[in-house]
Amino acid sequence: MRLINSIVATASRHAVLCVLLFLVLGGLGLGYTARHLAIDTDTDHLFAASLAWRQAQIAEDKNFPQFNDLIVAVVRADTPEEAKETATALNAALQADTAHFKDSSYPSGDRFYTDEGLLLLPTDQLAKLLNQIVAAQPFLGQLAADPSARGLLDGLALITQGVQAGANISPYNQAIAGVRANLQAAANGKPVPLSWQSLIMAGAPGQGGAEFVLAHPKLQQGTLQPGGEATKALMAIAKTLPDVKAGRATVNYTGQIPLSDEQFASLTHGLVLGGIISVVLIALWLYLALRSWRLILPILLTLVMGLALTMSYAAIVVRTINLISVAFAILFIGLAVDFAIQYCVRLRAVRLMEPELGPALRETSRLAGAQIALAATATACGFLAFAPTPFVGVAELGEIAGAGMFIAFFCTISFLPALLRLFRPHPETESVALPGGAKADHVLRRHRRAVLGLFGALALAGLWGR
Repeated sequence: MRLINSIVATASRHAVLCVLLFLVLGGLGLGYTARHLAIDTDTDHLFAASLAWRQAQIAEDKNFPQFNDLIVAVVRADTPEEAKETATALNAALQADTAHFKDSSYPSGDRFYTDEGLLLLPTDQLAKLLNQIVAAQPFLGQLAADPSARGLLDGLALITQGVQAGANISPYNQAIAGVRANLQAAANGKPVPLSWQSLIMAGAPGQGGAEFVLAHPKLQQGTLQPGGEATKALMAIAKTLPDVKAGRATVNYTGQIPLSDEQFASLTHGLVLGGIISVVLIALWLYLALRSWRLILPILLTLVMGLALTMSYAAIVVRTINLISVAFAILFIGLAVDFAIQYCVRLRAVRLMEPELGPALRETSRLAGAQIALAATATACGFLAFAPTPFVGVAELGEIAGAGMFIAFFCTISFLPALLRLFRPHPETESVALPGGAKADHVLRRHRRAVLGLFGALALAGLWGR
């Protein structure tokens, strides 16, 4: 208690020097933070590497590095041929863009997959497909001899001859229906490509699905979206591909890098919006509680200074913030301001009896200093209780927010009194109280046993309800 009183007295006595020292300290801290506080958007790092499943994951990442840090381009088109053509062109363009990508691959276009892809089908599907191919062998033979429109029409002529001879042409129904649909589209003035693969090999790998292009981007570490520029480059390249420009193919993306970027971007947007809303609400509460800019502005400046010093602590001790620990800013704004509000409200009450600001500041610290210290300690302990968990994101959040509560308390008993001395709030002329507050306090004290009994009963009812 004596220490708190001494700090308040010294800060108020040397107000200008105290404010300058804090400004220098805050400026140096922000400069250090800008250079050294890193942002980790990898959600895998939210959990301790010592966990068994994380050890297995790390081992797998080492054994298969080609599947780490990927942007996966998903290519879909009206026909399998157009999808493969677009994926091949996209892969070549990504390989050429060395400014944004380390490498790129198109697994489905690999020679092994092209030659041996049928072996990847389940046995029953492979048997069905082979039966289709065998049944369509005359048609296939004609197309193999002449892979053109003439060969296709000659094949259809053979089917017609089969109908005349009484043959079963049901195996060719899908091919005939496909050709009919293409001819009808051409007759309507909207010709579309004819997919040989869809006509002959319905159910083969790639039919009705998507093609995947795997790219390793060059990440911009330390930014909010390390893969953002590479993702933009991929989509810009995709828009230049012929089938995409014609509207017959689409390129989307997924993978670890875009997902992490989107998560952090969404969280950052939420934090900015939440921060703005918090500041607006805090300004409203400050106005309702204090009604004087000479008190409100010092509190807001104290809040900003405490947040800056807390960020500096994170840069020095934690060094890296993640998707969870970045939320410490919102927590700090919402909780740390309470200490300064409590101090200034008590100051207003004290100044009714002691109009002089200097003695009033010291008396306020004597009356409220221990209460604010207790509140800060209890809140900090609540956050620091997160530290032992292997959930690294929550543990770091608890460590930063817990330290922030002590930093906020120190700013409240040093920086705030110095600012109040410089802003010189006017003495109070009337009692600081809510309308009817004194009467409510009297009723609660008079019937304290009944009130405590009621809340005790509610607590027991809550336990019983569980």
